[in-house]
Amino acid sequence: QVQVVESGGGLVQAGGSLRLSCAASGSTFSIHAMAWYRQAPGKQRELVACISLGGSTNYAPSVKGRFTISRDNAKNTMYLQMNSLKPEDTAVYYCNAGIYAYGRYTPLDYWGQGTQVTVSS
Repeated sequence: QVQVVESGGGLVQAGGSLRLSCAASGSTFSIHAMAWYRQAPGKQRELVACISLGGSTNYAPSVKGRFTISRDNAKNTMYLQMNSLKPEDTAVYYCNAGIYAYGRYTPLDYWGQGTQVTVSS
């Protein structure tokens, strides 16, 4: 069994910052790549950023330069530092464990409950 739990969401004004955390079971960080997804009202769930076991990262064009994904394997925790937040970043953010190879991320069925991020104008 693999479990992931998101935290750190909340309300913030446009231009502000927020840091999300994802706590996972030990096995998640030993054998899986990790990623952050988000789902805004009326939109499909989209990949925001992903990180490999070795630390390689990739970002959606809409967040590149503003968000930073990182992981601390010793603490079994993944983070998403979000800066210069915009109202369009408003969504429920989900943590996921999966496979990342050759620039492609494939999610496995390991999802957290999600954490709400709301950015006001």
